[in-house]
Amino acid sequence: MPIGRRELLQATGALAAWCFGQGKGASAGDAGPKDAGSTHYGVDGVPTADAAPAIATPHLHAPASYHQDIAPPQHLDVAAREALLRPPPFVAGPPREREFELWASEQPIEIADGVVFPAWTYNGSIPGPVLRATEGDTLVVRFRNLGTAPHNVHFHGRHAVEQDGWEPVPVGGEAVYRFAAEPRGVHPYHCHSMPVSDHLARGLYGTLIVDPPGGRPPAHELVLALCGFDTNGDGRDELFGWNGIAGLYARHPIKVPVGELVRIHLVNLAFHEPAITFHLHAETFDVFRSGTRAEPDDHSDVVTLGPAERAILEFRLPRRGRYMFHPHQSRVAEAGAMGWIAAV
Repeated sequence: MPIGRRELLQATGALAAWCFGQGKGASAGDAGPKDAGSTHYGVDGVPTADAAPAIATPHLHAPASYHQDIAPPQHLDVAAREALLRPPPFVAGPPREREFELWASEQPIEIADGVVFPAWTYNGSIPGPVLRATEGDTLVVRFRNLGTAPHNVHFHGRHAVEQDGWEPVPVGGEAVYRFAAEPRGVHPYHCHSMPVSDHLARGLYGTLIVDPPGGRPPAHELVLALCGFDTNGDGRDELFGWNGIAGLYARHPIKVPVGELVRIHLVNLAFHEPAITFHLHAETFDVFRSGTRAEPDDHSDVVTLGPAERAILEFRLPRRGRYMFHPHQSRVAEAGAMGWIAAV
């Protein structure tokens, strides 16, 4: 016998009410159903004895511990990774010449617990070092190729075409790139030797920050560069990691003070993905696309970046606690790109 519209609405309304009642334990303030087998991490990333709350629905039972299978190397020197997370400070003053040294080398790097990647690196790390200058400075970048294939350094931004960096530097060779630091913003740099896809996939990239004259408002500054790793040579990344290590900030949350301005220099260096997003839980941020404007382009909790795109995000975390961040491409997040910012 066909069911009428009134009966259908009554039935679905009852089901919705039942589902809401079953699932309301997922609220942060409720002591919902527990998953005794999960691990609950405290604000500082240390596991506590409490089990995490779980969400219950007629078809889904998902523990909310957010334990992920991808872990960083057990013996990772977390303090040594700080130079990739927290950039060099802004230095005020008139325009000057700033010199940097970069070298390309090939070496194995443990990018996740038990996963060793045959990397091509700038200065021995993925990503390469964070460089910083002020708009109007003259950059002098001295590059040495210590690898076994031709390499080079190409900077995004604006510069004289003869300093573009696409010419290959032979094995054992050197090159000097000299150009004005402009425009203000966040700019990736990377190897542009052919085939470019191979050199990017192996890790030859990094971040350049160009500040406006006088700098930006004081803030706790971070650099988050998303890296992808093709571990089986199929042309698709199997692991992802912020600043070169899968699962790093899930295990070791990034700490910032409560209520103070935070500035993230966000760069998408996962070149195999058509686009990625960055989503911050429980708070919103100002978005400065490429960092080239003084006023924000948007205000949101999600920003989308294509390969090599970047943005500056500014926000404050008003309450003590852990704020999750991740790409909204679930495959990417679950393969090592989920993390926490802990407001302390």
